[in-house]
Order: sequence, then C-alpha cells, then structure tokens
Amino acid sequence: MSKDKIIVKGARQHNLKNIDVEIPRDKLVVITGISGSGKSTLAFDTIYAEGQRRYVESLSAYARQFLGQMDKPDVDYIEGLSPAISIDQKTTSKNPRSTVGTVTEIYDYLRLLFARIGKPHCPSCGREISQQTVDQMVDVVMELPEGARIQVLAPVVRGRKGEYQKLIEQIKKDGFVRIRVDGEIRETAEEIKLDKKKKHNIDIIVDRIIVKPGVESRLADSIETALARAGGLVVIDVIGDREILFSQNFACPDCGISLEELSPRMFSFNSPYGACPACSGLGVNMEIDPDLVIPDRSKSVAEGAIVPWNSSPDGYYFQMLQAVLEHYGYDVETPLEKMDERMIEMLLYGSDEVIDFYYESRYGSTRHFRGYFEGVINNLKRRYEETDSEWSREEIEQFMSTRPCPACKGARLKPESLAVKVGGLSIAQVTAFSIKDAMDFFNSLQLTEKEKLIAHQVLKEIKSRLQFLIDVGLDYLTLDRTSGTLSGGESQRIRLATQIGSRLVGVLYILDEPSIGLHQRDNERLIKTLKDLRDLGNTVLVVEHDEDTMRAADYIIDIGPGAGENGGRVVAAGPVEVIEKCEESLTGQYLSGRLRIPVPPVRRKPDGRWIVLKGCREHNLKNIDVKFPVGLFTCVTGVSGSGKSTLVNEILYKALREKLYRVKTRPGDFDDIEGVEYVDKVINIDQLPIGRTPRSNPATYTGVFNDIREVFSLTPEARMRGYKPGRFSFNVKGGRCEACKGDGIIKIEMHFLADVYVPCEVCKGKRYNRETLEVKYKGKSIADVLDMTVDEALEFFQNIPKIKRKLETLRDVGLGYIKLGQSSTTLSGGEAQRVKLATELSRKNNGGTVYILDEPTTGLHPADIKKLLDVLHRLVESGSTVIVIEHNLDVIKTADYIIDLGPEGGDGGGEVIALGTPEEVAANERSYTGYFLKKVLGMCEMKKVSWAG
Repeated sequence: MSKDKIIVKGARQHNLKNIDVEIPRDKLVVITGISGSGKSTLAFDTIYAEGQRRYVESLSAYARQFLGQMDKPDVDYIEGLSPAISIDQKTTSKNPRSTVGTVTEIYDYLRLLFARIGKPHCPSCGREISQQTVDQMVDVVMELPEGARIQVLAPVVRGRKGEYQKLIEQIKKDGFVRIRVDGEIRETAEEIKLDKKKKHNIDIIVDRIIVKPGVESRLADSIETALARAGGLVVIDVIGDREILFSQNFACPDCGISLEELSPRMFSFNSPYGACPACSGLGVNMEIDPDLVIPDRSKSVAEGAIVPWNSSPDGYYFQMLQAVLEHYGYDVETPLEKMDERMIEMLLYGSDEVIDFYYESRYGSTRHFRGYFEGVINNLKRRYEETDSEWSREEIEQFMSTRPCPACKGARLKPESLAVKVGGLSIAQVTAFSIKDAMDFFNSLQLTEKEKLIAHQVLKEIKSRLQFLIDVGLDYLTLDRTSGTLSGGESQRIRLATQIGSRLVGVLYILDEPSIGLHQRDNERLIKTLKDLRDLGNTVLVVEHDEDTMRAADYIIDIGPGAGENGGRVVAAGPVEVIEKCEESLTGQYLSGRLRIPVPPVRRKPDGRWIVLKGCREHNLKNIDVKFPVGLFTCVTGVSGSGKSTLVNEILYKALREKLYRVKTRPGDFDDIEGVEYVDKVINIDQLPIGRTPRSNPATYTGVFNDIREVFSLTPEARMRGYKPGRFSFNVKGGRCEACKGDGIIKIEMHFLADVYVPCEVCKGKRYNRETLEVKYKGKSIADVLDMTVDEALEFFQNIPKIKRKLETLRDVGLGYIKLGQSSTTLSGGEAQRVKLATELSRKNNGGTVYILDEPTTGLHPADIKKLLDVLHRLVESGSTVIVIEHNLDVIKTADYIIDLGPEGGDGGGEVIALGTPEEVAANERSYTGYFLKKVLGMCEMKKVSWAG
C-alpha cells in the first residue's frame, strides 16, 4: 500500500468517466476545473464519502443505527486514505443561539474564566461583592497596625423603617450590653425610642479588641458570633479610622441581593441558570413595532396613518380613534407629524384619562360608553396573546419585528451573571468586542499572581483560538454575532480555524472554495493557514478557482475539459507549471495569460439619475451617504467585513422593496432614500436553493416546463386521447406514476443502516405512467425530455421560439450542462443563483429594474465568469441597473462604477474610501481594492507586499 499518495481507481460517481487519480499525501492539493466538470464529485462525493463510510463501518452496529450509513461511492477502490474531515459551506447553523463564540468554543472558555476569576458585583447598586471565610476575615484584621482599637459589630438592621422594640429587648436578653443606633452608641438597658417612619441602622457591639499578637482566637469567636446574629455579615469598626464590611455569603450587604456560587452554567444563555428569563437567552423578542404601525407620519388618521386600524369611517376602531383625538383637541384630518409626541404616545400606548366613546353602526344604532383608551399597540399585543386563530396571529405579526430584549438589552443573560466582571467588563461586553479587540483586551488584562495561576491555561486556549481566527482574516467579526448571519465563506473559515486549533495530524482535510467572500488582501493569510495545516502533517485538498491559491499549491488536478457530460476527465495534473503548459486545459490557458477576460474599451457614464441613500448607520456603517448610478453596472467592493452586504442587502434592497411594493420590512438604520422614481422593480438574485424538495428542478423554476407540457398536449396522440397539459405534470394525479407519486424513486427505511433510495419498479424512475409515456414528440417522451441537458434540449426545441428563448438564457449563464429535470437539491449555490438569473433574463425587460447580486462568481471558473459578465452587461444594455457585491477582480475591472468601502473590516470599516471608474479607484492610495486593481488593469507592476499583519 502506498504511503506517500492517495490512489483513486475507477471513479464513476455522477459524471466522472472511470478516472484514475493520484494525490500526493501531506501536500496542499487544489482540484480545479470549470463549473460542473466534476471537481466536487471527486473531492466530496467520492474521496470524502469513502473516508466517512469506512469510519462509520468500523463502528459497532449499535452505534451505526444512530449515525446512519453512507452509500458506497461508485469507485473501484481508494488506497492510502486517511480519516477525512470536510469543511464545506453548507454547515452553518441557523440556530439563533449559535454564535461565533459558541462555534469556536471561545465562549465555553470565557464562561470558565468568569466562573473562576470573575469579581461579582451587585446587579442593583454595582458594589463589589466578595465571599470570605472567618479565617480570611481574621487575616485582614490582623494586618491592621498593632495597637489599633477595633469594635466587632453585627449589623442586624440596615436602612429599614420601624421601631424595633422587640429586637432591642431580645438583644438585651441575649446578654449584649451595647448597641449602635444610627451611628450613636447606646446601652441596651436604657429606653430607646425610634421613629417608625424613618429608616434606621442598628449594630450589636459584640466585642472591643486591641489588635496585637495572640488575639486571633478571641477575634475569630467574636466574628463568628456577629456573623450568626447578622445573617452572614460583620462590620469591623476601626476606631477613628474606617469601617470594613465582610460577608460570608455572595450577597450585597446594602441591597440584600444574593448571588449563587459562581459556576460556568451561570454564564450560559442556553441554560435556565444563566439565561435572561424575559427572552430565554435569545437577546431579542418579537414585539409590536411602532414604525410598522405608523410607517408614514405625514398622513392623517383619515388617510390611514395607523395601518392596523386602517378601516372605513364607519368602522369600530376608526370611531374609537376619532373620539380619542377629539378629546385631546385634534381631528382625524390632522397629519400625525403635526401632533405633539405625547399625543402619538397616547394613540400607541393608551391614555390615563376617562374618554367618552360613541359608536354608530352602519345600521344607524348608536352606543355610548366611558372608559380608558387601551392604545393601538397594547390592543394588538393583547389580541395576539389571547387569540387562538392562526389567521389573526399572522395578521398581527405583520406589525411585529425583533427588538432587543428590554430586560437584558440584548445581552442574553440574567442581571446577576452580567454583574460578574473580569478586567472591569462583563462577559457580554467582552463578547461584543471584535476578535481583534478581544485579543487586545486579553493581552492587556491585569491580573493578580493568584488569578494568573488560576487563569493561565484558560487564557492560553482563548488567545490561541482568537489568533487562529485572525489568521484566516476574520478579525472583524464579533464573538456574539449569530452564526446564521455569516456568509458561507466566513463560516467555512471559522471551522477551518477550529480545526487548526485541534492540531490533529495525519488527517485528510477537504475544503470547498475557502476564498469565497475574501478580499485579495486577506487571501495571503488564508493560504498561510492552509500551509500551516499541511505542515502539521495533514493532506489538504481544496476545490478552488482562485489563482493565488493555485499558485501556492504543491499539486493541481484539473478536471474537464467541459461541464456535465463533457467533463469528468483529468485534463492535467501536476505543479502549476505543468497546468500552464497544457493546451487542452482551460485553467492552464487562463493561468498562463493566453486567455483572459478583457477590460471593456469604453465604460458607460452616469446620466444624472442616481439612487441616493442618506445617513446609513446600520452595524458598522459610519453615517455615510452613498449614490448608486441608475442604468450602469456598479460593483460594491471592500475588504471582508467593511459593510458591503449591510449597505446593499440590509439597506438598499429592503428600502427599495418597502417603497416599491409597500412590503412591511424593516431596512437597516438610515435616514432617507432618493431616486426611487427611476426604478420600477428590484430583484435580489441570491444563492438560496430554488426549491426545497427533489420535485423542484430548473425546468419547473424557469417556467419552461409549462411550455414543454403545452407542446406535448398539442401532439396528435395527446389530442386524440384528450390529454391536457396537466396530464404531463408529475405533481398531480393523472399522468404521474402513482406507485412513487411522481418522484421516480422510493425511500426504503432500513434499521441499523441508511435509508435506501431505489428507482420505482413500476415506472423505472421515469416518474410517469405508461399511458403518458406513450405520447411522443419527435420520438421522445416527456421523461426523455426531462433527462436532456440544456444544450441537448436547445437543439431539440430550436423551432419553438418560446422554449428556445428560455433555454438559451440557461446556456448563456453557463448552465448548458445541467439536466432539465435535475433535482434542485443537487444544485450548488452558484448554480441556483444562475438559474434565477436565467429566469430573469428570459422575462421581458422594460429597463426599470434594479438587479442585486451578492458574490455571483461563487463556484465559477474564469471561463464561466466571462459568460456571467456577458449576461450582466446584457441586462445593463437593456436599461436595467446591476449592483454586484464582489471581490473578484475580473468582475470589478469590467464595472462602470465602483463604490469601495473600508478601509478595514468591522469597527475599522463602514466608510466610503473610493468612488468612480476602476481606473479612478486604482489611483486612490487609501483603497486596498485599488492597489490590487492596478495589476489587472495593467497600470503598473505591483510590488510584493505582505498583508499578513
């Protein structure tokens, strides 16, 4: 068996053409090739799947029933395989409780740190609380100067009203001679009268001692007596100097609030011992949002300003509002912006005055009642809590949004947990730091010798994990950021950092495009991380199109030459020089410069129409104004975490949707948007799947399947049988195979083994019944058409313009290799995005559309990027506006206009650094994007600069 390479023989999974591959072990190996060529099939569906399967098979049958068993990939054999760990992009948890801190385990170590060296404070008054034993108290007192005179006091009453006659009587019976009342020493024998309406302090004087060697035993007895009398508190009054308060409990002596003993679970927002009871540790609540109840204050009540109660003048709620307004001297025609703020508060939250309400029904009867006005928000809240109707709840939910929990202010924990401080900060304040700032905090943390001893190992683990995250270019993320808001590339790099932290050796790591969402500036850090993983003694297999990563690799495997059925072969394998020389390799041609994406000879100029966003402040944006030119191809660029997605997806897209479609969405924090009159519609073409079930496919999503069914229903055979287009649908009864309900496969549940999917025995996987399949068009049945690739179908239907137009757009976005009936669940994010793009392209375009795309080059080879750019520029030529968030320089250099954000990520970003054409941005010294653009625009030779710091 080979020790220095992994040998794959006869791989036939999906479109692989029975290939043999040799992969050197303990090296950084890149698998590349055009989209759909079979890269991921080789890396994930063959090598990783076999590694996983062998591991699971080594376990007992009992363990396997919980893990499920993986199918054996279609390969003859794989030799020299190590345990495999896959770091792909689909594994981000959408659980709102999952954060960057919990995923990287940093939060677990933080909980331990706070439980061991945290200083508890009173959540009410902020006073530090310490718990001490009698011995510790004696030691502190004995450190006073010799000869110091002290009194040991038991504080039995602290700031409470009352006469306390019985208490003083009891103190006297117990043999104590003196007490201190409100600072004055009194004898218990005398008559003591207290004003029951005033607050008092009463201390029993337990003992008077002069500090000197040998009094320790007496002092300890006196302190124990005082602690027993005062519920765990004792005051040492140093005569003529100060008072020292000791507590045996974790309790505030002033407020009486007790804390339990510190433990890690107190700082977990997933545990009832630590989670804020108001929001159960989520940090947010769904609440009625005043801005959704009154979205436009320039309207009056009569014009429907209060949207949930926007009924006709004879409606119950309208008449109620009318009565409230009249009571306070307004009428229903007054715009809300002309009313004072207190009036609007009363409309929303109710009034404390009795109001006369008159209700006249549409039948003429009148009712009169007097009472308080409940308020629109309180009314909606009450109805939401009381109703059993799902419809009513959905109606009210339109006016709700997630708001920070009012109890914990979004910190997720109980007040007692938040009152524990390390370095003067609570655990929530530490997790609100960016990773870079958190590293600075722990490096400058001042601890006592004892604390250093306790926290040494914990701090070492925290710092090493923070450093790994910095190394993969994620220093701008905050530790409390929820996992669901991370991009695919970010979550993948977090898992990469976690793996480096585990320091495993002899493992096969398989990564899927880790450079996604990473600016060229941070690429070098990522490549260094991959090399570190290799140098530990691991084999690192990366599916990647990025030129820098390929040039840094020890070995490259180029799969191709085409996509789908035209791919699946090894075109070239070896170091980068071998790939560059290979004539057949498209990758080699782009690497060597024989092929390249050209810079457009002329750029379109702004025509004076702009969409202007004013005062953008969401997340890290620094109150910026941004102008997007209408009718141009605009790229929004900047280092990772600089605020690109916040600006475009959270503010621009949501603000346009709200204005154009009256959708009740809450855009990010900004002041105003101008230029909406230039836009008819806005479309966000994202990378979410086009469907969630295997029934959804490119043909159904693009709508071409309706036209194909129409064609089949017009064939002589179908007309003779009376078949309508519905007969050729696999989703409804009639034409589909009823044995498998049109799925083509049947799931067989296996105990102890994975569920097995077998082709339906009745229809043999064709989805339709025999009668439907007898209807042929040009010799092909409907099932044969679904099995065609887009390229094959285009040739087949070339005489039908309606179908041809839709299929051509699929081919134009580089999807000629996918099958019409291919299940949507098997499409990658990039493929799903391009199916959506093709669907938009096939629609009639009137030119007033804004298209928004977030990193559309994900998973694309330079050859496919060229096709994608042709499509995007076609949209612009038809009068549309295309706004793309992108790091890929080949896309950026073809843009008409660039908005570059930065200069850094996180708190160091959120500013507009450069605006204008790529040439203008390249000339800007402050712009990192401009620095890298110079090379691709041929403006100058770039000096070798290290950005790893």
